[in-house]
Amino acid sequence: METIKSKQDFEKVFQSGKRLNHRLVRLTVSPVEEGGRSRVAFVAAKRLGNAVCRNRCKRVLRAAARQAGFPLSGYEVILFSTPATRNASSTEVAEALAKLAKRIQ
Repeated sequence: METIKSKQDFEKVFQSGKRLNHRLVRLTVSPVEEGGRSRVAFVAAKRLGNAVCRNRCKRVLRAAARQAGFPLSGYEVILFSTPATRNASSTEVAEALAKLAKRIQ
């Protein structure tokens, strides 16, 4: 799974992307440019808690993304954890991602 790392790529997804929300996860999705690769990024804001909590949220998001088949073909996706992500299992988050993926395509 290839990840989005540069600030410019994040900004490009934010500017041209579509936002979708679920109680367990939020995502921003943008179509990939011609010849580009599908990528995904995982974000846990500092307001969620200390580093241990944020790292757990990102681990849950990564596991859920693998289970849900991310990155979606032809899209760049940024996944944001929410306060509810802290106590959720990766299976629950994967189900939420699957529902949001249906709304994308």
